[in-house]
Amino acid sequence: MRIVPILSAILCLACPALAQERGSATEKPAQFLIGIHTFFDFGPPFDFYEILIVHSAENGVSIERMTLTPAGDVCFSPAKYETATSSLTETVPELLGKTDPCKIPEKELLHERKRCRKCMVFSEAKVTMQVQCGNQTRIIRSDILDRDMFDPAGQTPEHTSWTMQLLESLNKSLGPRVMDKPMFEIAKAEEVPDKSSDPEILRQLETGKYDGLFQGAPDKPSDLYRAARKRQPPPNVKLLNSLPIAPESFQLPGYPPLARVTHTEGTVSVRIEVDANGAVTNLVFESGHPLLRAAVQDSIGHWKFPKNAASQQVGATIQFTLNCLPSAEQKSPTN
Repeated sequence: MRIVPILSAILCLACPALAQERGSATEKPAQFLIGIHTFFDFGPPFDFYEILIVHSAENGVSIERMTLTPAGDVCFSPAKYETATSSLTETVPELLGKTDPCKIPEKELLHERKRCRKCMVFSEAKVTMQVQCGNQTRIIRSDILDRDMFDPAGQTPEHTSWTMQLLESLNKSLGPRVMDKPMFEIAKAEEVPDKSSDPEILRQLETGKYDGLFQGAPDKPSDLYRAARKRQPPPNVKLLNSLPIAPESFQLPGYPPLARVTHTEGTVSVRIEVDANGAVTNLVFESGHPLLRAAVQDSIGHWKFPKNAASQQVGATIQFTLNCLPSAEQKSPTN
């Protein structure tokens, strides 16, 4: 007869602990990582990699996005690393909404990824979320297809749709991402890799901590980051000669973007006439690639010669060097 009271006392003592354990099990994560591998069928580059680090902060949520882009072309589009940081006043649980990533059944995630095995896909974003669920680290995968991105009636599955909404909330505060950038972009010579506000994050990136978010992808973020840190030599333009008289003042042409894209380099030779004021009055091309000539003509029009050059003809040669061609086979004809 005394067993019942004893059991009741034990259960009463255990109730707070059980309630606390049950409460902690239902708590949503306070931080998570997301890796996004976006593929387009136009390029190069065709693949883009984004890493989002989201964690609780004093007044809400802190977000850092790292974007890594493989080299599209060694001459005008080297590997690139960019960062963006932001914060939100929402908490991480509020940001996650009604969905607890720790409670999404793996079977449902797998079913969503298999929904369109035989469909033609021209662009796609493979999203991997890494989240701590109690003592376990969980990896959650979603494949966002082109129809999910561009078709309002794409019939996007529940968890994939939730993933898209979460990414939209995060990226809205971070600014343009890979889908919002120009299709083809020529890097400027003065560009340098962005720097993260946290050196530890850069160290983790370089040592491969985030590579596991991109299983099966053609590139590793750690390799892309190291490649992006290497400064590419800028294209060079110089005046080889101006005979028999050199200009008093002159500006060199910029390297034409289309010439960089087509790997065009070489020399352009011209013959010019000088008027009584030392200005160029006539210009005749003697040699040089057509893609380089327009830039030369624009710059020589601003040259000034000394007065003793009046009525004389001057021959000038300007050299364009890309400084980036990996092999002689990629060179375009120079004249």
